[in-house]
Amino acid sequence: MKSQSRVFAALPTEFTEMKANQQGLEPKAVTGQVREVQVTGAAEASCPADRASMRISVTSSKESAGEVTVSITRRLDYILQALRQHGVRGEDTSVRKFLQRNADTYCMDAEVVVVFSNFEKMEQICSVFLEKLDKSVFVGTPQFYHSPECLGQIRRRACVSAVENAQQKASEISQLSGQSLGPPLLVREKETREWKVEEEEERSAPHIPVVTASSCVSVSFSFRDRNRKKL
Repeated sequence: MKSQSRVFAALPTEFTEMKANQQGLEPKAVTGQVREVQVTGAAEASCPADRASMRISVTSSKESAGEVTVSITRRLDYILQALRQHGVRGEDTSVRKFLQRNADTYCMDAEVVVVFSNFEKMEQICSVFLEKLDKSVFVGTPQFYHSPECLGQIRRRACVSAVENAQQKASEISQLSGQSLGPPLLVREKETREWKVEEEEERSAPHIPVVTASSCVSVSFSFRDRNRKKL
């Protein structure tokens, strides 16, 4: 994870006197006067795809609509049963059927779309289908993608890391200037970016995209004199 931060001191002008050759934050102020330090921080978070969609196509041609329906249904029943046996939930599976007539022949195409979150399980099921089913069944290449929950988590991680980074820098500045860092007054996300990179370890392996999200935040903290007297 890459991160960077910039620090600015925003102090009331009536309490600040800076020399022309002065470096760092060394404001002159009335003891105990609350001041403000503004810090900007940036961070990135990345994550590979957490979902994969796989299509299983079945085709059959018969002389009657009844025969082709029975043929397709038998294959679909086997496919759906195999999916259930491997722990695939019904809500992660959808089935579509298309019947058409060409001259004296009835053709039916069926498609099963399965969504996986366990890629190892997906590979096992693919192997079973390729071994047990004939050429009338086609197992498509998995399409990997990020779920909305995963994308939301990446964005939150980037934002939280940016705030933590900004707070760390503000704490270091307060120590160097002899101040005590107070609670945050305002947190504002200034900029967000998101991009996807296709990752392929082997030529024969499918692409697994990796999404990276970046966040730039501006945080204002109260800034107190560490040596102020308690009332």
